[in-house]
Amino acid sequence: MLEPSHNDELPVIPGKRYFTIGEVSELCAVKPHVLRYWEQEFPQLKPVKRRGNRRYYQRQDVLTIRQIRALLYDQGFTIGGARQQMEGEGAQQDASQFSQLVSQMIAELEQVLEVLKAR
Repeated sequence: MLEPSHNDELPVIPGKRYFTIGEVSELCAVKPHVLRYWEQEFPQLKPVKRRGNRRYYQRQDVLTIRQIRALLYDQGFTIGGARQQMEGEGAQQDASQFSQLVSQMIAELEQVLEVLKAR
């Protein structure tokens, strides 16, 4: 998933594996309490929780947060509307992957058929 262009003013995401909630807050220009709220509202957002219930976000989480931020702040979606947008994208990706898998299986079956016909 690419970073949305309207987030150009946000800082570049460093090449780290994990980010604290404070770092993500700065990277996404969203306060930590908002990030915690979004975790409840968006099932895609699941930071790793370590000792003391401390959150550690991965790069994909940061990209997801930037996408949610764009939907809510730039495009004017409600929380519910943004959630539907995010779920719709996941469904489209799943459908695309499924159709690729089916196409690959058809091609492999056609190859098996050719081998059987040759006998």
